[in-house]
Amino acid sequence: MPSEPTAALQKRRRALLRQLPPLQEILRGSLIERYKRCGKPGCKCADGRGHGPKYYLSVSYPGLRPQMDYVPQESYAQAAEFLANYHRAREILEAICEINRELLRRREAL
Repeated sequence: MPSEPTAALQKRRRALLRQLPPLQEILRGSLIERYKRCGKPGCKCADGRGHGPKYYLSVSYPGLRPQMDYVPQESYAQAAEFLANYHRAREILEAICEINRELLRRREAL
């Protein structure tokens, strides 16, 4: 990047901005897959993995226990997509920050 011309950096930054996912379609956290036993005598879950899979969104906050929210099966695909959008947005924002840092180092207009 240090040898890349300023105009090329600015062009790459504009291209990165266009790649950002829609910000209303992002979700932070992790999807956790769980199987649970119901405890009823004679239920098939007693000998197997349990009922499921059931999905939960786990979100961590500093100083707190992770927050878990149930994700209905019909919302799983959308939740997974929104989580992927979040990770993609973070990667793009990091790349933009590096470009901006290089421009600042060069004393160029941000």
